[in-house]
Amino acid sequence: MASVSHSPAAFSGTSASDLLRSSSNGVSGIPLRTLGRARFSSKTRDFSVVAKIRKVKKHEYPWPENPDPNVPGGVLTHLSPLKPLKDKPKLVTLDFEKPLVDLEKKITDVRKMANDTGLDFTDQIISLENKYQQALKDLYTHLTPIQRVNIARHPNRPTFLDHVFSITDKFVELHGDRAGYDDPAIVTGIGTIDGRRYMFMGHQKGRNTKENIMRNFGMPTPHGYRKALRMMYYADHHGFPIVTFIDTPGAYADLKSEELGQGEAIAHNLRTMFGLKVPIVSIVIGEGGSGGALAIGCANKLLMLENAVFYVASPEACAAILWKTAKASPKAAEKLKITATELCKLQIADGVIPEPLGGAHADPSWTSQQIKNAINDAMDELQKMDTQELLKHRMLKFRKIGGFQEGIPIDPKRKINMKKKEEPVAGKTPVLELEGEVEKLKQQISKAKESSSKPPELALNEMIEKLKREVDFEFSEAVKAMGYKDRFEILRKEILKENSQDQLMHPVLMDKIEKLKNEFTRNLSAAPNFGSLKYKLDMLKEFSKAKNISEKNSKSVTLKQDINKKLKEVMDRPDMKEKIEALKAEVQMLGASNEGKLDEEAKERIVTMRKEIKVELANVLKSMGLDVEIVSSKAKELGEQNPLLDFKAKVESLKEQTNKKIEDLINSSDLKNMIELLKVEVAKAGKKPDVASKNKIEALEQQIKQRLSAAINSTELKEKHEELRVEISEAVEHAGGLDASLKNDYSEEGSSKHHGSRVEINLGANRSFA
Repeated sequence: MASVSHSPAAFSGTSASDLLRSSSNGVSGIPLRTLGRARFSSKTRDFSVVAKIRKVKKHEYPWPENPDPNVPGGVLTHLSPLKPLKDKPKLVTLDFEKPLVDLEKKITDVRKMANDTGLDFTDQIISLENKYQQALKDLYTHLTPIQRVNIARHPNRPTFLDHVFSITDKFVELHGDRAGYDDPAIVTGIGTIDGRRYMFMGHQKGRNTKENIMRNFGMPTPHGYRKALRMMYYADHHGFPIVTFIDTPGAYADLKSEELGQGEAIAHNLRTMFGLKVPIVSIVIGEGGSGGALAIGCANKLLMLENAVFYVASPEACAAILWKTAKASPKAAEKLKITATELCKLQIADGVIPEPLGGAHADPSWTSQQIKNAINDAMDELQKMDTQELLKHRMLKFRKIGGFQEGIPIDPKRKINMKKKEEPVAGKTPVLELEGEVEKLKQQISKAKESSSKPPELALNEMIEKLKREVDFEFSEAVKAMGYKDRFEILRKEILKENSQDQLMHPVLMDKIEKLKNEFTRNLSAAPNFGSLKYKLDMLKEFSKAKNISEKNSKSVTLKQDINKKLKEVMDRPDMKEKIEALKAEVQMLGASNEGKLDEEAKERIVTMRKEIKVELANVLKSMGLDVEIVSSKAKELGEQNPLLDFKAKVESLKEQTNKKIEDLINSSDLKNMIELLKVEVAKAGKKPDVASKNKIEALEQQIKQRLSAAINSTELKEKHEELRVEISEAVEHAGGLDASLKNDYSEEGSSKHHGSRVEINLGANRSFA
């Protein structure tokens, strides 16, 4: 049996819990930390083993107890700005760049030979340089995904702070998560670009081994994400747009990070970024790994440098999982679709920022300038949106991700067994619920009328669409309940057959349609759902009428504003002002109290000047496509004086008789069938009708026009129209024209001011604007 020798003093100061621990050798009551200070041996007849526990320095980073001696007892890293490197970065050559290195070496050797021998090798040097440039271009325009991964990880690639210092006018770094720690792997601060203030935040890698250790190789702890979260709230509160730079292999995944809530910190950032009311632009400048990148990447626009990569798992990790070896990483990089161009095709990234040949580290300043231009362009677009549009834009960017199947057709068997998408069934809204919605909308419309504001257009349109669906459903139910379904189906097939033969619809078929339609309309009141159908139909008519009125009012107001604007522009013109002032001066100079005291020459001058002003105003209105009937500075007095207005009642009466004649003709079965047939042909022809369809439509239109023309030119209407025309002509001759007197138009000073004018314009056959 092994014997253990120890000093009795070795157990002094041990606790009861320490004495209860046991070792694997069966030694009980000996704490391990005590064994660290004492030797023990296990002796047998043939050999003996002597062991001593060696003290090892604990790895502190990234959890130092007191990293800054200037802050006693604190754990904040005190203001650690990015300082210029003392030494020039070492030249790093990637494996696929070795052919370029060989060419560079040849160029160097030839130049050295030229210097040593004094011979002229200019042609050879130029040839080699051209060859080098061509090889560089060929290499960097045909990079494989794994080569882009290596460029994204290049040790000399510009970091977040390198770019920020290049693109900003001023930049102030902000530290700390206000919970006791400042993670140097994430840097945040406020900076300005071309006078615009932004909140910047991004992953910061080191430029050498010492900096990489200090920055934890750009892998943030939960404190880093909480610092970023604090700055997001700060930017949202003050209205600063946010620009994030992504360059990390992933979040730091050690035990302590998990204990402190690494997953919760990332999830909190994701949720918060979707609710921020300021524009967000994210730029991947290196590698964007998994949730560590996404935690500051939920943006309206995700942009990527040309050689950057964005992935859920690194190619090496993916290869180790799928192919059990990291050597398959080139294959994994290709399958993962992690490059900028591929992610743009999948609509995950929104744009690619170009890099110089050789990568961003070949010309960091030029790359930074491209990033600056991309930020300005993206922010110009996003800042035009209001808050709700911005939030919706950000939500839809992520909602559309995943709707791709890269050209692979679905297996027919699988397609047959796939569950069909359930379409929402219309017409299931209970009448009581619908009544509540209708009443609520009516109240909104009434309030809008009282306050002279626009009715709620969106709610009105939604209600009209909903009522259309409800009415269609109710009609379908009524057709089924009344036993008309089969008859309608047979008639529908006959119509389709007739249309498929490209022939005009037979009158017998048109009579069948009309008879079935009338029969259904007469018996509709007997349908079990007639009450709900009538209510929904009435509401649909009422809201449609309200919509039409709203649209007409809106067009009228817009037109009135346009006319007033145009007239003001004309009246403010210097030449027009001169004409008006000259007209005023002429009238004042004459100082006549009535028309009789004006000589013929003065009267002629005033009439001419007034006509010139009228013509100018009329031309402006005609340029807007309007028919000008009257342009006068005092339409009311002119109306009292103008004998044409006495015939208004007669004209209206003749118009009513004409309309009634046309309406009676349209309601006649013959013309009605022709109109219905024309509608069917137009619907069938669509937006781009063929020659045969065009000929049919034109023939029908011609027949309808001839019928209407014959009705309007009937003897009775023609005689009445001729009599009215003669009476109006006589009245005009008797009145002596509109310009016969100046007394009413210029009897008061200032009567020529344009704001007192009244314009009446005929807008086609159905509406007028005053």
